[in-house]
Amino acid sequence: MTEHSGRIILVTGASRGIGYATAKHLAASGAHVIAIARTQGGLEDLDDDIKAAGGHCTLVPMDLKDGDSIDRLGKALHERFEKLDGLLMNAGQLGDITPLPHIKPADWDSVMSVNLTANYRLIRALDPLLRASDAGRVVAITSSVAQSHRAYWGAYAVSKAGLEALANIYAQETEITSVRVNIYDPGGTRTAMRAKAVPGEDASKLPNPGDHWPNLSRLLSAAFTKTGTLHRFQN
Repeated sequence: MTEHSGRIILVTGASRGIGYATAKHLAASGAHVIAIARTQGGLEDLDDDIKAAGGHCTLVPMDLKDGDSIDRLGKALHERFEKLDGLLMNAGQLGDITPLPHIKPADWDSVMSVNLTANYRLIRALDPLLRASDAGRVVAITSSVAQSHRAYWGAYAVSKAGLEALANIYAQETEITSVRVNIYDPGGTRTAMRAKAVPGEDASKLPNPGDHWPNLSRLLSAAFTKTGTLHRFQN
């Protein structure tokens, strides 16, 4: 029996990067993956990869800005699975790297919606399912700018700081349950978002998305019982 055998784990931002790689590894480890992303083509590629390796997944093309769709997802998962063993809140939007006064209100709202509000809506919709699991595990993907408050990273940094607060509050609220909530900072990783954020960087020196699997596997496993903790990438 593999480490995540029989567990039902939802991954947002599953069409590329860390989400894609983690979803593949989870399925290979026996989990049934619920893969959420806006990009239909990326989800279909993931489905092909998972099925080719003998795994199982459910594809959910969804814009996480649509809170009503998240509510409907919660109802659908309850009817089909009656529980949820894991939630990887990975989807993120960078926005523009620019001074705060230069951020357009629509761009600010979009980053906050994806990086923060959508995760609140996911917790709101999925909390009963996570509590129904004997070991519900939630992992929020953050960034170092959430705590360094780096200049010009305004909307992204603020949204990630909010996400860390959200995760830590939820960890306290579920401390006496079987749910465990933790935060993971992958650091610079060879992804499209990183290339946009730091153009000209030598990407060959960065870890690949799949390099985060050992850490994320541990945080999502039933055996991991800490809650409200922050973990950073380690080889």
